[in-house]
Parts: sequence; structure tokens; C-alpha cells
Amino acid sequence: TELLGKSERSAYSTLGVCMFYAIGYVILPIFAYYIRNWRMLLLALTIPEVLYIPFWWLIPESPRWLISQGRATEAEKIVQAFARKNGITHVGVIFQHVNTQEYTLLNSTVGQTHSYGFLDLIRTANIRNITILSFLVWMTTSIGYFVLTLGTPNMYGDPYLNCFISAASEIVAYTMAWWMVSHAPRRLSTASMLILSGVILLFIQFIPPSLHILTTALVMVGKAGITISFAIVYVFSAELYPTVVRSMGIGICSMASRVGSIISPYFVYLGTYNRILPFMLMGAFILLAGTFTLLLPETRDHPLPENVQQVQPIRCLCRPIAQHHSESEASKTPSQQEIKVQNGSVFSLPNSTPGPS
Repeated sequence: TELLGKSERSAYSTLGVCMFYAIGYVILPIFAYYIRNWRMLLLALTIPEVLYIPFWWLIPESPRWLISQGRATEAEKIVQAFARKNGITHVGVIFQHVNTQEYTLLNSTVGQTHSYGFLDLIRTANIRNITILSFLVWMTTSIGYFVLTLGTPNMYGDPYLNCFISAASEIVAYTMAWWMVSHAPRRLSTASMLILSGVILLFIQFIPPSLHILTTALVMVGKAGITISFAIVYVFSAELYPTVVRSMGIGICSMASRVGSIISPYFVYLGTYNRILPFMLMGAFILLAGTFTLLLPETRDHPLPENVQQVQPIRCLCRPIAQHHSESEASKTPSQQEIKVQNGSVFSLPNSTPGPS
């Protein structure tokens, strides 16, 4: 997230991360069809993970994070390497005043390097509200996603084919998510998809049990809506948290998602007592998650926050609930305004044409 610009960040988070997740999901039923022993299946699915090991040396550190820690020299080397790979020469010094003016601006409340921890995710009212709402949205979305995913074998028809169709539908869903991230507000996109899914899941209880195809189609549409919201919320949450705690914020959200995935099999198990009960519960919870999303601030076309004081307040429909306590815009100097613009995208390189890094 912090290495890429706005448009590249959106494409990577949807068509990059999520699309390859969907491709792996498509491959899963093919593996399972030919490898029926579950131990051998787990071994076949786990061995490719050794390919992650070289990433330790291939992926550079985030220049934004290095700057927030006062390590301007390391950030300078990384961005200079980006410039060389893009064929940009004679860049000059990029972060020439980072240890004085810019660094003081980004860390104005502490005045020196501050070691941030997980408590900083709840230290101020604005970031505490963001953390609580994000935790609930991620957990509920994860429950809905995995309930519908784990319930695929219980649908009418061949379980391997149903799983394959469910996986293939996610490719379409992630393509739609990429379009929505590029052209629509994050808050409304996520909320609308969650509300649509919740309404569909609540509507399923009125479908007669004999209409298997219609029920399956509605479940796939509901799952597509949750899948789209899951893809968007990755981008959305990363843009809500400031640089100094962004990785910890996404870590907490991911933990909430894993809590949801742990709970989800018990929702599926309720279907053995009543076929409609899991859909009713999930429809209600997902509608609640959509409502929570409407309280979050919009981040599209906004610069990424760098410190905790720049976190936006939560909203009540269209209006902020609390004033954003940060430095007054009127008190900022022209150089400070320029820094804010620069922090909204990939670090600008003077006298150069940016290219993919």
C-alpha cells in the first residue's frame, strides 16, 4: 500500500492480491477432485508456500514508514533505486529536509521519534472509533464470506462443481471491485455491497425448497456482494490508518477477520437444524456491518494520513460526528502544504516522468 500510488494501489489490492486469491480458490476443487486423501491434499496445498521465503530479500521497506521513524537516509536509497529502475536519472536529493521541517510536521505532537504500539490504535477518539468499527466490519464480513463458502458443498448438485462455480464467481466479483475502487467512493461502495448481500440473504427464506437453482443463484449473488466488499475494505482500511500504525491497524483487522472465520463453521452447523436459520442470522449481521461502514470517513481522493492526529473523525451519514483535531490549515506554511500534496501519492521526483516501480 505504501509503496504504490493511488491508482496502482487500487489495482494491486483488487486485481493483484484478491484476483490471485480467486485463482487459487479455482485451483482448490481441481486439486481436491484428484487428491481425495485429505492429508496429501493439505501437503500439496502447503508446499508452494516456500515461494514466500525470497520475498524477505525482494520486497523493500516502506519509505513512508522509514520517514515516520526519522530514517530518511534509508528511504532516500529505496526511492533512488525506484528511480533507477524506471530509467530516471539525475534525480537529486529527494528528502533533503526530512530531519527538520517535514519530519517535525509529520510528528508534530511528539517532536521526536516515538515508538508506536498497538495501544496507539485506541489512544485518541478518532482512531479508536476507526479501530472499533473496522474490527466489527471485518469480522462480520469474514463470517458472511466463510459461511457462504463453507456452505457450498451443502447446495444442490455436485460439491466439486459448486465449489468451482463459487470460485469462478469471485473472479467476476473482484473485477467489479477494481472498477468500484477506481470510480466510486470507498464508504458507499462497501456499504452498498454489504446491504445488498444482507437483503438477498434475508430474502432466501421466502424461496420454496424445490427451487434449487434460484436459491443457488441468489446465494452466489449474495456471496459476490460480500466478496466485493471484502476486496474494497482492504484498500479502505489501509487508507483510514496513518502510516505510523498502518501495519498494526491492518493486523488488528486481519485478526478480526480470522475470528470471524473461526466462528463461521458454527453458523453453517445451524443449517442442520433449520435450513433458513444461517441465512437469517447472516443477513441481519451483514446489514449491521453495512450500517457500520456508513459511519466511517471517506478516503477516496484524500491523502494518506501520516500520523495519528491526521485521522479523520467518523461520520453520521454525511456529517462528521466530531471535529478533526489536527494542525490548523491556516497555520500551515506553503512548504507544509506542498508536503501534504506530496504525501497523497507516490513520492514525486523532480524533472522526471513517473513510471511503474
